[in-house]
Amino acid sequence: MDKKNALRAGALAAGTTLMMLLMSSPALALTRDDGDDPGTGLSVIETLGWFVIAPIVIFGVIAGLVMVLDKSHKQKDTTTSNITTKADAKA
Repeated sequence: MDKKNALRAGALAAGTTLMMLLMSSPALALTRDDGDDPGTGLSVIETLGWFVIAPIVIFGVIAGLVMVLDKSHKQKDTTTSNITTKADAKA
């Protein structure tokens, strides 16, 4: 990729990022919409429980079930396990 194409790609990425930042104004999040009825907020412990601990526990349960219920056992191949080879060539 030559310098002109790299500069063009960088300018396009910077322009796109700038436009996205300008179009999504977080100040509008403070104004309430008609019909809004938000519940109470989560505490720190509840937030950590739902978004950190619960996914780790779910991942652990799924990984444990996969390991316990794995049906593929190591197949014993008696023909190749009895072969011993020794290198005769010397450098």
